[in-house]
Amino acid sequence: MFFTYLRRELRRRRKAALVVASGLALGIALVIVVSSVSSGMGKAQDKVLQSLYGLGTDMTVTKAATPTASNSRRPRFQFDARGNGDDSTQSSDRVMVQGFTTLAASTVTEVGHQKGVSSAVGGLSLNVVKVNGQFTRGQFQQNQNSAGGRGSRGAGGGAGQPQGEVRGGGADFDINQYTVYGTDVTKTALGPLTSSKITSGRTFRTTETNAEVVVADSAYAKEKKYKVGSTVTIKSVKFTVIGIATADSGDAAANLYIPLQQAQALAGEKNKITTVYVKATDSQQIDSVKSAIQKNVSGTTVTTSTDLAKTVSGSLSTASSLATNVGKWLSIAVLAAAFLVAGLLTSSAVSRRVREFGTLKALGWKSGRVTRQVVGEAMVNGLLGGALGIGLGLAGAYAVTSVSPTLQAQLGGGGTGGFGGPGGGFGGPGRQAAKTLEVALTAPVSVTTIVLAVVLAVAGGLIAGAFGGWRASRLRPADALRRVE
Repeated sequence: MFFTYLRRELRRRRKAALVVASGLALGIALVIVVSSVSSGMGKAQDKVLQSLYGLGTDMTVTKAATPTASNSRRPRFQFDARGNGDDSTQSSDRVMVQGFTTLAASTVTEVGHQKGVSSAVGGLSLNVVKVNGQFTRGQFQQNQNSAGGRGSRGAGGGAGQPQGEVRGGGADFDINQYTVYGTDVTKTALGPLTSSKITSGRTFRTTETNAEVVVADSAYAKEKKYKVGSTVTIKSVKFTVIGIATADSGDAAANLYIPLQQAQALAGEKNKITTVYVKATDSQQIDSVKSAIQKNVSGTTVTTSTDLAKTVSGSLSTASSLATNVGKWLSIAVLAAAFLVAGLLTSSAVSRRVREFGTLKALGWKSGRVTRQVVGEAMVNGLLGGALGIGLGLAGAYAVTSVSPTLQAQLGGGGTGGFGGPGGGFGGPGRQAAKTLEVALTAPVSVTTIVLAVVLAVAGGLIAGAFGGWRASRLRPADALRRVE
């Protein structure tokens, strides 16, 4: 009897049921779209941070650079004309540790022994300034006004490139600045190189701890026309390109990757590193691991992905803020309005059926049975609204993913710079090198979001049923007679 009456009433009141279901559908669809876009924002931000940290890295341990006479002085290159005539073709490299004061390599072991640390690996971040050209007799002095960021590539690569001048003569020269990362080839599961995929050749072997081999970023390799087997000379050392790596996030952490021991030798920093990359045993323990490292490993700064995320600005940050704040409250407001409207419409429909329900009560229906009938109709309307809302929400999320609007994210603006640190870039000592990336926004819909939509649909039906049931429970058999009169 219950289902027969329910089916008949829903069929007879299709328009009213559709109005209630449509209101709930719009609210539920908005929740799905906002939740999906917020999830997409999170994934986009994670992708940006991976270009610094690498996959699987939860935090980095560094030591902030302290201005000293040695690292605050502008680097200089001196060239003397030699050989026959007044002209001389010369080349000089300057390899510099960037962004941070170096740490002892033993810091990696010390960090690795802390409670909650799953693994730790060290790396050395370098910036190489190479000057080539013909110089007349005289002295060439190169002033580095700023070390430039990781995006500074090639000769004369724009802002941040070192400027040169010749005193007492003339010159025809070019300056090439690029970044080098010394990686521990025995532990390749952590660090910035993990955010890139080898698309040609191979990666490092664990036995190549001191080999003269290099993995080149694909964009830099294309610019310099490097391929597997090519030779790259850094400070008179010839490295063989064994692989080309393509960054997942669109921009690599460094132009070149070499074994850590080779990087230490080039920079004159034996048994030194700039960064320790850390993976926690449990993502829920990151804060406690950070506290343990800061307490037990003196003189270090621990930066988590959450800390680094606070430095992300640009359209990605703005859109994320809108989706999280405005979108959340808008969803709540629309859902509240939809639930209220559904309840009022259901209550109004019951009021228009006074004669019907009054007659049923006169025939022996108890108030509980009438209430269950009204709640049942409201539940069906809620589930119908949920189905429509899920369909609309999925369509909206699919539309966002199909369009894939491009958002910009800038890392930097408040840190000390340096590879993997709060500044997010190869900054010079005491400087900040901002890094700008472009990421495509997607709106992935998770099972949790679908479950939430179903719960909201049921909740909407129950709320509407509560309004209608309360109104129906107050009806008396005499109401039918009054309505007839």
